[in-house]
Parts: sequence; structure tokens; C-alpha cells
Amino acid sequence: MSLKQGADVGRDWVIGVAMGVACALPGKAQAEVDNLVKQALTLEAQGRMAQAYALLAPVVDARAGDPDFDYALGIAAADSGRPGDAIAAFQRVLAVWPDHAQARAEIARLYAQAGDVDTARAEFATVIQDPTLPDPVRQRVGGLIRDYDRAIRGGGNQLSGFIDADVGYDGNVNSATNLTSITLPVFAFLGPATLGGTASRMSDGFHQVQAGASGSMAAGRQDRLFASALGSWRDTWSSDAFDQAAVTATAGGAHTTATGDVVAVSGQAQRFWLGRRGFRTGIGVIGQYTARLRRDRAVSTQLQYFRFDYDGDPSRDAHRYAATLTYSDRTALLSIGGGREATIRDGARNLGYWFGAVQGGSEVPLARAVAIIAGAGIEHRDYDATDPLFLAGRRDTQIDATIGLRLTVRNGIAVRPRATVTRNFSNLSLYDYSRVTGSVGLTFAF
Repeated sequence: MSLKQGADVGRDWVIGVAMGVACALPGKAQAEVDNLVKQALTLEAQGRMAQAYALLAPVVDARAGDPDFDYALGIAAADSGRPGDAIAAFQRVLAVWPDHAQARAEIARLYAQAGDVDTARAEFATVIQDPTLPDPVRQRVGGLIRDYDRAIRGGGNQLSGFIDADVGYDGNVNSATNLTSITLPVFAFLGPATLGGTASRMSDGFHQVQAGASGSMAAGRQDRLFASALGSWRDTWSSDAFDQAAVTATAGGAHTTATGDVVAVSGQAQRFWLGRRGFRTGIGVIGQYTARLRRDRAVSTQLQYFRFDYDGDPSRDAHRYAATLTYSDRTALLSIGGGREATIRDGARNLGYWFGAVQGGSEVPLARAVAIIAGAGIEHRDYDATDPLFLAGRRDTQIDATIGLRLTVRNGIAVRPRATVTRNFSNLSLYDYSRVTGSVGLTFAF
């Protein structure tokens, strides 16, 4: 459990705890409370915390030290966004009335909201020692203390995963041009060259399976170790040449700062097969910093380096460097990034390129069990050297768009129809193509 999660849990629990304590413990008779405090308590019971605070704040200097006044002021300040004033008021209550369980539970809530797990835990430990607490309330406080103990130790182990199976149709399974012939400047004297076989556009049906699992464990109070594995297999129905498979393994560590930001470093290994034969191996390192914002929003920066080695074609071996800036919230994601893939051998510089990309996506609920999923991205690639066939520098701009639905059948199981459109614009005709894919899948997540 993270510090932020601990704070959130603390707020949920303490509301129930404070209510239970307030009902269970004896207090002063209403007649002994003056009219000003009575009026403030009435406003608070109506949820009008800002008005209650405005009523009490002007007389703090004269009334501070009166536990009834300070408790009412603390409640109003806590629930109107003034945690500093609330803590000071509750501390004055406890100075006069140390066994005031309501005030101690409220001050624990404020420390929990601020992410101070140690102080919140200590305050709740004092509350639970009150012999007048009813058993149900005592059990709830005890459960909260155990939650904080886990948070202080860094949280428990976590494991999640998914299995996704799809069947669909790909209108350009080999990402080839729609042209039937092209003229290569190097062989212009021979006239146009006819494209055939795998050099021309091919359509085919496919089925594919993807599966992944990830887990993490505490390595300290604010540190965690994590690892994941992801595998996929795509089988085209008419030709083994375009079958694809991939395996990716990742392992690393993450540190959560006092403000809830996360710094993570991981290593990753990739293996890719094409046409049922080994195609490429990638080994790399990824560093990421995620800054948590209010209302479940976050901004993260990522740097990565990979070394790619191509089976049987060492001229394509390359170093890849990339940087990405990403914003995300509950339903949307937007990222912008760029980098360079540089071939290792000088004679193959035409295969290396600079790139820049922007992409975004969103999942918007339409009903209780239905959500629409949409995404789009654009990437521009500018290649390093003249293409030897076309005697020109290559420049590509690729646009991708996806739209689909998530139809939840039951918890963890969903049906997912979707369609994807790709358009790659290239100044070299051989690499200019369009592609449309449609599929229906079933996802199981745990």
C-alpha cells in the first residue's frame, strides 16, 4: 500500500470510527453547550462546514481553550479545507481533555489525509486504548492500525494479469503499397518494375492470443521491486510468412517519495519472431519519473535506451534512444515524445532515423457495463541517409486510429470489438500504404 493509498484508506475508516465513537462515548449535555457552539453544530449536521467555520473563526482568540468550542471549530475547519486550523483546534481539545476519543480520531484522519502514516497510526493506537469503545468500533480501529502497519512496511505483495484472445481480418497483412508497379531510379532504364508476391498488398484473416502477468513486493517502506512478462502470438490463416510472436520480460524497482511521486528504473528484454523464425532481439533500460497531481491525474517522463540485434541481417542492428512526456487521468492519456534509432554500421545509415510522435487515448463509460475506447497517434520519421534504390532521403508520416467497445460480461471478463486504421504517407512510393483491421476479442483480467 502506498502512502497515498494509506491516507485514502484512513479517511474512509476514520469517518466510520469517529461516528461510532461519538455515539458510544458520553459527552456533555446539550444544555451545557452555549448557543454559538449549538448553532455551529447545527450547521455542521447540515453539511454547511464553511458557514460553521465563518461563524466560529472570528472569536477564536476569546474562546480558544474551551474544548466544546475547539471541537466544533476543528470539525468545521477540517471539512472546509483548513487542515492546519483543524489540527491546532483538536490539539487544544486534547490538551484539556486527553481522553477525548472523537478529537483524537479526527486528528488522526487529518494526519492520514496529509500522508503522515506514522502519526495517524499512533493517534489511532491511542484511540483503541479507550476502554469505553464498543467492540465493533474497536475492531474497525484495529483493522485500520493493521493497514497502516502494512503501509509502514511498504505494503503487501501484488499480482495481476490478463489473457486476451482475438479473431479478425487484416486488409493489408504485410503493410505493402497498393501499387502494382513502381519505377526505381537506379533501374529506370528498365522501365517500371511489376510488384508481386509479398511486395504487393495482401489481405488475410487472423487469430491471436496475448497474455501477461505482473507482480510487485515491498523492499522497504517506500521501495518496491516489480517484474512482468508479456507474450503474444498472431497466426494468419493463409500464409505463415506473416505470423508474428513476441515475448517481453521486465524487472526493476520503484521508490515513492514523501509527496507520492514515483521514481522507477527497470531493465527489459524483448524477443520477436516473424514468419515463425527469429527476427529481432532487444535489450534495454527504462527510467521513469511520475508526478502525482490532484484528482487522480499524473504527469510522467520516461527515458529509454535499447540495443536491437536482427537475426541474419546485422546491417540493421541499431541503438535506440527515446524520451516521452505523458499526462494521464482517470479516463484519458496524452503523450508526446521522440528520439533516434541509429544503425551501428555506417553502410546502413539509410535504415536509421530520427522520430517524433504524439498519441492519445480515452476510455469513456457509456453505461454500467459498456465503455467506448478510442485512440489516435501520429509519428514522423526522417531517415539518416539516401535510400539506395530511390536515390532520395526517405520521410514517413504514419497516422493510426483505433475505436472499439468494452462490453463487461462479469467482473474481469469483457468482450472487445474494435477497428484500426493505419495510413503511412511516404515520399518513396514503395513505403506508402494504408491498412484497415477489424477484430473481436475476449479479455479475462485478474
